[in-house]
Amino acid sequence: MGEEAKKIAKSENEFIPFFQKLMAAGEDILAQTPEMLPVLKKAGVVDSGGRGLLIIFGGFLGALDGSVEYKADFSKDGTLNLDGDSADEFGDIEFAYCTEFNITNMNKTTTTAAIDQLRDKLCTMGDSVVCVGDLEMIKVHVHTNTPGEAITNALNLGEIINLKIDNMLQQQRELFASQNIEEKEQGIVAVAAGEGLNTIFKDLGVDYVIKGGQTMNPSAEDIARACSRVHAKTVFIFPNNKNIILAAQHAKDLCKKNLIVIPTRTINEGVACCMAFDENAPIDENRDNFNAAAGAVKSGSVTYAVRNTSLGRFAIKEGEILGLDNSGVIAKSQSIPETTTKLIEKLKDDNTTSVTIFYGEGVKEKDANALHDKLMEKHPNIDINMIDGGQPVYYYLISVE
Repeated sequence: MGEEAKKIAKSENEFIPFFQKLMAAGEDILAQTPEMLPVLKKAGVVDSGGRGLLIIFGGFLGALDGSVEYKADFSKDGTLNLDGDSADEFGDIEFAYCTEFNITNMNKTTTTAAIDQLRDKLCTMGDSVVCVGDLEMIKVHVHTNTPGEAITNALNLGEIINLKIDNMLQQQRELFASQNIEEKEQGIVAVAAGEGLNTIFKDLGVDYVIKGGQTMNPSAEDIARACSRVHAKTVFIFPNNKNIILAAQHAKDLCKKNLIVIPTRTINEGVACCMAFDENAPIDENRDNFNAAAGAVKSGSVTYAVRNTSLGRFAIKEGEILGLDNSGVIAKSQSIPETTTKLIEKLKDDNTTSVTIFYGEGVKEKDANALHDKLMEKHPNIDINMIDGGQPVYYYLISVE
């Protein structure tokens, strides 16, 4: 479509006709995909990613030519109407159970066509359906009144992991009840991914945790909506990722509350800020304490290289284990424990007294504990804590203080 766009642009000066011709070209190319990939031809389907892309572009075109109407609920002062009457905002919940899980270790008989069939089945059981993936992993999300039926159908494809079922009716009841609570002076919203990190932030007094982080950044509207649900006059926002800071700042224009963005770049900085919070302190004092706490933390993370590249003085090979700080890659090896050990060695100094390590969803508890014991032997004078964060993408998130 990119190649066709260059050709169409030479003969079309108006954008909407240009976009219409581009969509037609995309549909033509999509129809050819079974001939491009044998597995698609065998299954008798077109490329699902291509179809999804055209659906998105179709929405763009519909908004431009007026065939799709979009209405945002703005107040007279230009802010999003996020604090309105509960019944109007949430309406009646038709499907009560928010059901999420992944399917892995596929059965030998499972095909890509079976993924499409499962998606079609889920669409008959509820709404807000997401069923995406391949023969390695499928992610499923559906709002339904029969979560058991959704799970049973999924078991025909493979094994179920990461199962999560939320009763949205009960969540709504709790939210309605909370709206009668007297508004406090200060509250906190944080962004995090992983059940362990979610629990940690809530235990540290965070009022609302937005699911997000590396590779899944919440929008300004998501952040504004979360802040509107905190019963506080002033809400501090911890983005906990440098890519989310701008969206958090933009959220200030979309919400009627007094939003204060603390530009935390990492989960570790966010946790440090939570520990510095004093609900009885003045707003300015807490803001200063948050910024000081974030600045006192040295943050590191351990992940893997997705491709061959060159970063600074490092030549990176696909699959290598990388240790990063806020400046980039500062350690690497072929081993997760080795890279983690090297990274901590680079981050610590003579004044270091504590190291907190959050291990992610890709790390087994026994391996995390084994690494903890080795680090304790190597650094007997440093307090080292290993905590289950459950975060995606990163094997370990490291805080050095």
